[in-house]
Amino acid sequence: MKLGVICDGISRDLAHTVNVMDEFGLEYAELQFVGDTEVGDHSADEIAEIDKLLRDRGKPVSCLSRHVFAGLTTANTPGDADHAKHMDALKRVIDMAHVVGSPLVRIMTNKKEQILWGHGGAEKWNVARGAWDKTLPLIAPAVDLARAEGVTLVVETGNGTMVNSNYTARKLIDDLDAKDVLKVLWDPANNCWCHERMFPDGYDEVKDGYLGHIHIKDVQVDTPRATLEVRRMGHGQLADQFAPLADALRTDGYDGVISFESVYHPGNGDFEAGFRQCIDLFKDHFG
Repeated sequence: MKLGVICDGISRDLAHTVNVMDEFGLEYAELQFVGDTEVGDHSADEIAEIDKLLRDRGKPVSCLSRHVFAGLTTANTPGDADHAKHMDALKRVIDMAHVVGSPLVRIMTNKKEQILWGHGGAEKWNVARGAWDKTLPLIAPAVDLARAEGVTLVVETGNGTMVNSNYTARKLIDDLDAKDVLKVLWDPANNCWCHERMFPDGYDEVKDGYLGHIHIKDVQVDTPRATLEVRRMGHGQLADQFAPLADALRTDGYDGVISFESVYHPGNGDFEAGFRQCIDLFKDHFG
């Protein structure tokens, strides 16, 4: 399968990250921060340098991953000042995608309301009424822009965002009638917070044409204690599910990229060291 890494999880020095990618045979570069700058904020000259480095080293860009729409709430409305800033940023990321040849651009969703739908009385007492319906028009202009620009967006299943499961990601796509230009960026570890099991439950939600990109890491969640621990791959709650997921992806002919997300460190803040402790198992499963 197509394997890559979110580059700034190793280092924001892209040249160094590419050296590490070569060391471990990873091909696809997912860009989030390069230097101290988030994608969408680089100058034209900086983008040209990034493009040249990656093309010269044979590292196609898999996805440009800015935190578009993250931090918005249901109090925001389409076209207000905050929403306009995110749309402007998205336009800049799409412009960069055209230069570096990225097939995907990530978006997020606004902050999570916990209970969106309910029955048997919950619809009156517990549901954040209207929250989901307020989310759709915040994302719809991005879908329109993607169609106009000829790019594909991927919406990440994020911690603390309205789309925090494959179920809600698929529902967003269906409710916006956007399956042609909007896919799921599935981060199964993030979905652990809402207790959506990676395999087979999460996979079954997106396997029929909704899945565009995958992030892999391992975690242990303790929702009652509001605590998240990133763990060395194979030592968290996803350990027993990586192999069956990888087998299913192969069987079903998944042709997208799987990015390792290097957000684990072995207690010393050294994320490259954490990467080196995890990457062999990642490749064993998904390579």
